[in-house]
Amino acid sequence: MFTLSLLAVLPRTLEWSPTVGLTMVICNILAIAFAKFTVKYPSVGPALPSSNLFGGFGLGGLLGSTAFGHVLGAGVILGLSNLGVL
Repeated sequence: MFTLSLLAVLPRTLEWSPTVGLTMVICNILAIAFAKFTVKYPSVGPALPSSNLFGGFGLGGLLGSTAFGHVLGAGVILGLSNLGVL
């Protein structure tokens, strides 16, 4: 009985589409751009093979900024889905 009432409360989940993927890519690019101007030591740690493609970041800076981009992207995708835009 509790399971049925819990299922009634859960929101509809969004299926993947190219629009959802593009939204995540844009959020990751924005997160890398934001981190480029706010991270104090971006190139600390192991260097990347083509660091100029990733804003001059080392491995730690890239992983941190893209992790933030995925959190930002998940929030944007859920918010836009809830508004009915996606």
